[in-house]
This record gives sequence, structure tokens and C-alpha cells, in this order.
Amino acid sequence: MNINPAESIVELKKSYPHILFGSELDQNSGNEQFLLSMYDSVQASIFVVDVLEDGDFEYVALNPTHERWLGIRSEDLKGKKPEDILSAVDAARVRQHYVDCVQFGKTISYEQCLQFQGVPTWWSTTLTPLRDGHSRIYRLIGTSSNITPAKQVAQARGIQAEREQILEAIAQRIREYLDLDAIQNLTVKEIRQCLNCDRILIYHIQPDGSGTIAAESTVTAGSSLLGKNFRDPGFSIKYKERYGGGCIQIIEDIYAAGLHPEQIDFLASLQVRANLVVPILLQQDLWGLLIAQHCYQPYQWQQIEIDLLKQVATQIGIAVQQAELHQQIQQLRAKFDLQAQQHQAQLQQTQNFQALVRRITEQIRDNHNETQVLQAATQELVKLLKLDSCYIELYNHSRTHATVAYKYATTNLPPEMGFTRKIADFLEVYQPLLAKEYRQSIEIVPGWHPKLYVVTQLACPIFDDQGILGNFWLLRSTQEMFDEFEIELVQQLANECAIAIRQARLYENTQVQVRELEKRERLKNEFLRTLSQELRTPITSISLAAQTLESVLIPEGALDIEIVPQLLQILHNECSRESKLINDLLTLTYLETEPDPPTLIAIDLQTWLTPIVESFRDITSCQQQQLKLTIPTAILPLETDITDLERIVTELLNYTCKYTPAEEAIAVSACLIQDTVQLTIASSGLEISVGDLSRIFEPFYRLSKNDPRKYSGTGLEMALVQKMVRHLGGSIHVESAAGQTTFIVEFPKATTP
Repeated sequence: MNINPAESIVELKKSYPHILFGSELDQNSGNEQFLLSMYDSVQASIFVVDVLEDGDFEYVALNPTHERWLGIRSEDLKGKKPEDILSAVDAARVRQHYVDCVQFGKTISYEQCLQFQGVPTWWSTTLTPLRDGHSRIYRLIGTSSNITPAKQVAQARGIQAEREQILEAIAQRIREYLDLDAIQNLTVKEIRQCLNCDRILIYHIQPDGSGTIAAESTVTAGSSLLGKNFRDPGFSIKYKERYGGGCIQIIEDIYAAGLHPEQIDFLASLQVRANLVVPILLQQDLWGLLIAQHCYQPYQWQQIEIDLLKQVATQIGIAVQQAELHQQIQQLRAKFDLQAQQHQAQLQQTQNFQALVRRITEQIRDNHNETQVLQAATQELVKLLKLDSCYIELYNHSRTHATVAYKYATTNLPPEMGFTRKIADFLEVYQPLLAKEYRQSIEIVPGWHPKLYVVTQLACPIFDDQGILGNFWLLRSTQEMFDEFEIELVQQLANECAIAIRQARLYENTQVQVRELEKRERLKNEFLRTLSQELRTPITSISLAAQTLESVLIPEGALDIEIVPQLLQILHNECSRESKLINDLLTLTYLETEPDPPTLIAIDLQTWLTPIVESFRDITSCQQQQLKLTIPTAILPLETDITDLERIVTELLNYTCKYTPAEEAIAVSACLIQDTVQLTIASSGLEISVGDLSRIFEPFYRLSKNDPRKYSGTGLEMALVQKMVRHLGGSIHVESAAGQTTFIVEFPKATTP
């Protein structure tokens, strides 16, 4: 039975004027008698509040009807303040009503929802102030009616109406293809306003069990949870199976729901007191959770609220599916557009590359210069494929080394021009290349860089049917690998470059042969001219000597006996010179053809070489030159032709003696270096120019033709020395610098029997 609060006050005034409203006899006593008389005579919910001197409020008593509604005894309430029996939020609201009644000084009425023992209850309350003899308000009398059922009906009607609006709005958004984020953000906002709760969340679950807050609407103070990624410790496999089956979780109070301590701590850390969780399914798979929360006090969830969240979760699942389908369509469309762009770009790149190949082919046809063709190829490739660097390395004849011969780069990437790699040090790189297979990889550029410099590099071999010549290297500062189309283009260009290299080398070899033939023809003509002069000179001397001798021996002439020995000496010397020239010429001709193998015997250099060198002691002394011989005692025997070796040493000593100035030294030495026996004849004070040094072994070539000293010899000595050294299986070369010239002759050492 509902009792009108105003009527209750009138009735109380009639029945208990001296207790509730004060009297001249007793204004502040008789409360106990008043409370006892209320138990049977008044059916309204009545409570009494004292207004203290400091403006605070303190409860005095409750009538039995109010005790039954609240579940609190009057004795337990007496002397307590609002904060002692209500939550902080409810206490603040109640205290504000008390303050308003005191300030206005008249009866006020209001409706409010209070939590008692975790149960929310709606009350319609009338608050009346009582004054003492000095007109001070010292007490408040409140009468209340429990209007919870009526409020629940009204709330259910409101939720039902808003539910229909929310569901229609979500469906409309889905039909309009709004993006999923917009649908979620608007939905959580509308649901929170409809349910009048503290927070609504959409929690998207990842495959690994973690989750992200995808949408949030909250009135809770503090940091937002939107976008945060965390794992709920209560979200185990069994919970996932339960939610996946469509079950929901209803928690009116986390501390009274029998939850695991970890889950209680987790929810408390998020300021959650009451929690309602509804699964969001996507084709029977769990996609996420729709969560409603009260953060400050327990809450008894209504079935209509649960039904609303279930229906909204279904609509969100449809929206997610719609968004994913729309995203897939967009991805397919973007993929198709990208493929079309790539095809167009590839077609354009093919046309550009074919044009490049045509230009390279034309250059090969019209140009025999290998450098121009290959340098142009590297430059064109950098521009066409947007590379950071492109270079060509060429193998040596034995393919043990590879040298960077041509390079074009837009950045300062290694290696530099002329850089040589030893193949044995990079077998994993060069094995596929030598097998005529391309190789690509992602590498970190060595050296210091402000940041890690990573490049993708492609190595493509350059080869033809005659063998492999080198490699193309392409580098670009990205981790995107070269595709098959680019590799095919580079291989095609590599084939053209192989033709260019072979053609250029063939042309160069032909030119070298032509130059060699021209040089031989020139040398032959020069040799014949010089030879005719050399042969004519002694014959002229012999002819003049014979004529002079004839003139002094004829009867008519005056006989000069003293000149006869001189003329005979001239005839003897010139005949010897002519004979030596002819012998040297025959020997040189013999050695240039296919001579018989030399007769080799083992000799002890220390025993054999010493007398030959000592035979020049008188000559060097006369010319004021110093002669030194150095031979280690432990030197191994040398297998050689004694006659040829003696001729070699003698001619070299004659040569150095002729050109070494006075007061300088001639040093002869022999030593063993690894597998060779080395003979050196060094002359101090003699330095040969670079031009003379390159021609010193040419026939009839003499140093310093304008030197006043008269040097004897046929002019074939050094040419013969070179031929004889080679005939014995050795080598000879000359070094001249810093005022010293050294002849170095090397022979293989004798084999051990």
C-alpha cells in the first residue's frame, strides 16, 4: 500500500505534535516514545535527521516500515551520518538534498536512486524542516515511498524504445557502408547513454589470446582504455570456449561473484565493480566482447539490459563481417589496380630495356671500343632500374681474380674502380656465378655509416659459348628483391655485353698482331740497315788498309817499313770483328729458330764463377773500378750449359765494365731464392733512362751514342744474352734507379737426384 507523504506529515502533526515538532514543555526529548508510537499507527516510510550545530547531519531513527524496506534497524542507524551507511556518491547526493531543505527553509520533494546492500532502489521523498523556539531548523522529517517497480517499468520502456532506435541506427550504418570504427564508436556511446552505466567497451580478441580495446565510451575519470592491448588473466581456454558458444558473463559485484583473485585484481585495476560481458561472434568464431560496466558500486543487471547487449553484439558481428567483406573487396580492387600499374610499368620498362639493348647492339656494331660500350651499359642500367650502383667485374685469364673494370653509381657505394677480389676468398659467392647462374642477396654495406646501410644486390654472369668473362653487379638501397623480369632483362644485356667484350678483344688482338707485324717489319728493316752498315765498316777498313799496304809495297813507291805492322794490325782487328759479327749473327739466328735443347750439367757456382769474374780484375783496375764477388758457401749446384752460361756472364761483365764510370763499383752475386738460382751484376754510378731500358736487349742498340769513349763490340751482345738465358730456361731483366743499374738473371735450381 502506497501512502502519500504529505498526508503522512499531516497525520503525524495531529498525533505527535509534542515529539516531532517540539513544545514549550519539551522540544528535544521524547524520541523513544515517538518511535514506539509510530510502529503500529503509521504505514509510511519515515526517517528523522538531526541538524547539528556545525551544519552536519545525523540520523535519529527509522519507523518499522522504512526498516523493512532498507533492511537496517533503527538502533543501528541512530547517531550515524550519510557516509556511514551509503556509498560516497549516494551520500553526496543525499547530503545535498538535506542542505537544500535547510537553506530553503521549507518542505522539498525529490526522487533518487540509492544503493542499499548492493540493491538499487528508487525513492520518492518529501523532506520537512522542524524549527525550535528560536526559529532554527534543528531537525528534518522525511517520508519516502518506494517507487522502484514503477521506475523499472518506465526504465524498461525507455530502454526498449532506445534499443529499437539503437538497433535501427546500427542497421542503417551497416547499410550505408560506414567504416567499422565509426559504427563501433557511435554504438558504444549510444548504449552507455541508454543503460546509464559508467563504461561500455568493445574488446577485439587477437589469435594469441590478447586483446585490444577497439571502442570505448566512459564517464569514468582517469586514463582511457581505448587502443590498449592486454591479456585478461581470466580469459583462459575454458572461458574462450564458453564465450565462443554464445554464453555471457553477468557480475553484479566482483567481490561477491566467486571470481579468481587474479581476475578480481585485474578488474579492480580497471575500476570495475559490476561487469556484463556479451560475446561478439563472427561466423560462429569469437571475434570480441561487448562489455558494460559500473565502476563505483555493485549493480543488479536487468534482463532487458542483457537482451539489449546481446542484440547489439549480434549487429556488431554483422558490421564486422560487412566491414571485412568490404575490406576484402577493397584489397582485391587495390591488388587489381596495383597489378595493372605493375603490368603497365613492366610493359614500359620492357620497351625501355629493349631500346637500351638496341642502343647497346648498335654501339657494338659501330664501335669496337669495349670501354665505351660497357660504361654506357652500366650507366643505362642505373637509370632504367633506378639503382644506386652498377658495375662490371672481369676475370683474369685463369679466373682466380675478378677486377672492377666499369662502374656507374649515384651514391658512394663500394667497391671502387680497379678493386680486385680473390675468388678463393669468396667461394660461396663465385661458385654459382662461375657455373653461369645468377645470384641475389640482401647485404649490409661494410664500413662506417650513420645508420645501418642495407642493399639488395644482383650478380649476373657475363658469358658466351667460349667461356665466362665476368659479372654484372646491380645494387639498390632497398630490401626488395629483383623480380624475374628484371633478372631476364639483365641476362639479356649481359649476353650483348659478352659479344661486345669478345668483339673488342678480337679487334684488340687483331690490332696487336698488326702492330706486332709492323714492329717486326720495322725492326727487320732497321736490322738489315744496321747490319749492312756494320758489315760495310770493317770491309771499308780492310780495303783502305790493303790499298795503303799495296802503295807502300809497290817498287815505285817509297817503302815505309814502320807502317806495315800497323796496317797488318788493322787488317787483323777488322777481320776478327767481321768474323765475330758473323758468328754472333749466326748464333742469334739459330736461337730465334728452334734450337736443340742445351746440354745441362750440374756445376758448383762458387768454384765455377770465381775465375770468370777474376779474369776481369785487370780491366776494372785499369779503369779505376771496384769489382766484388759474393757467393754463399751453401748454395746448391746449378744445372746449365757451361758454354752458354760463361758467354752470358762474360757479356754482362763486358757491358757493365764499358759503361761503369771510374771510382764506381761492379758487384757480382749469386744466391738461392725459393726454387730459383739468382745471379745479379750491379753497377753503381750507371743509371739507364726508361726509354733506353726498354730497348737495351734490341740488336745493335747502344747506350749513349754521343759518348766520346769508343766502345767496341758487335752490338748484338745483349740480344744474344737474352736469347741464351731463355734457351737455358731462365729469365733476365734490368732494374735501374738511384744511380745504379742491376742485371738479374734467374735459373731454376738443380733437381735432387
